[in-house]
Amino acid sequence: MKINPKILLIVLFTILTGTTSLLAQDWPQYLGPERNSTSEQTGILRSWPESGPEILWTAKVGIGNGGPIVKDGKVYLLDRDDEVGDFMRCFSLLSGEELWNFGYDSPGTVRFSGSRSVPLIDGNYVYSCGHNGEVYCIDINTHKAVWNKNVWTDFGGEKIPTWAIVQIPLIYRDMLILASQTPETGVVVYDKITGEVKWKTPSLGGTGYVSPAIVKIGEENHVVMITASDRRAGTGSKVVGINPLNGVVLWEYTNWSCIIPSPSAVDAGDNKVLITGGYEAGAAMIKVAKQSDESYVVTELFKNVDFGAHTKPPVFYDGYFYAQYGTNNRRDGLVCMSIDGQVMWKTGREPGFNKGSIILADGLLLATDGDKTLYLIEPDPTGFKPLASAEVLEIAADLAEARYGNQNWAPIALSDGRLIIRDQNQMVCVKVAE
Repeated sequence: MKINPKILLIVLFTILTGTTSLLAQDWPQYLGPERNSTSEQTGILRSWPESGPEILWTAKVGIGNGGPIVKDGKVYLLDRDDEVGDFMRCFSLLSGEELWNFGYDSPGTVRFSGSRSVPLIDGNYVYSCGHNGEVYCIDINTHKAVWNKNVWTDFGGEKIPTWAIVQIPLIYRDMLILASQTPETGVVVYDKITGEVKWKTPSLGGTGYVSPAIVKIGEENHVVMITASDRRAGTGSKVVGINPLNGVVLWEYTNWSCIIPSPSAVDAGDNKVLITGGYEAGAAMIKVAKQSDESYVVTELFKNVDFGAHTKPPVFYDGYFYAQYGTNNRRDGLVCMSIDGQVMWKTGREPGFNKGSIILADGLLLATDGDKTLYLIEPDPTGFKPLASAEVLEIAADLAEARYGNQNWAPIALSDGRLIIRDQNQMVCVKVAE
């Protein structure tokens, strides 16, 4: 009988430490290890005290919605001061102590001030894309820059987009993938070690705030990018599949439109791709098939305006998608949709989930509501089933855009039973597992 080495390691660890949880899993990039908002963490607490889950530490941060990542017991955050620039900050996961800080000049202000991206760590390097498009590769041992580029101005970008550059780095093999979205360039791929441009596409469409995603089509990996519609030009959004090795556009889909797209495409399995947006764009499910002549055919399976996502892609679990669908004109809250496009339920305004973040772990959903509250939810297509909730974030009284609420919209991270959340004043570490 063969023994799985991973299981053997877990058993030995359990014997030595007396714990029943899996080994700590890092959260090295946006949406976690597989970039799908899913963690292998077990031992998630099924209930919280009346006072809420234990707060292990807090750390002061600047205004913004840049989210954290975690690797080898360290938390990384791209923080920002609009009058100065961006700062890559490294904290201890155990204590919240700041261990080091690397900054660079990049002043400038747009609506919704502060940070807005999530770093990525790969090997000995942490990568980031800042407010004005500065791409940095920083050595985590020397705390110095290895290389830096600008994904916007290097490719002809002039006036910064309305809400600045919102790009989250993606690693594929030896490549760092970002979307430039200038009038001359769409997606750009850098050599992750040297920063050399390996390939770039021509412009793919309107400038939005979507980062590229990797989707499995048959036995191939495709880079999927979503662009913005342009009402003045009369053009809709475009969804394209790109060969990650050479930048060749393999297929496209144009029967969906969002004026300000933000969530990345979701790999729904079986060659299916889910596209979501806010501003009444809703959702579209497509299926991509490769033909005998090496071309691709895209089939639209459904569209549904009653399911969407404003800032982050939905979480997929057991045949159902869960997303926060709050936009300027809709307050659908947390919404559940089946894989065939049927909306099962929505919370609406009570509770009013709006641009928060969700992680699936141990068969449960940990979700911030975009305001002050953290929820523990049992995912169930028959109805909204909250198990616990607690106010763990603060009210930001000094935001210029206060009419939009507390704006606690940052992606969250989970590692070693610790959930890392931030508001407009501080980063908070919450104990959510045994």
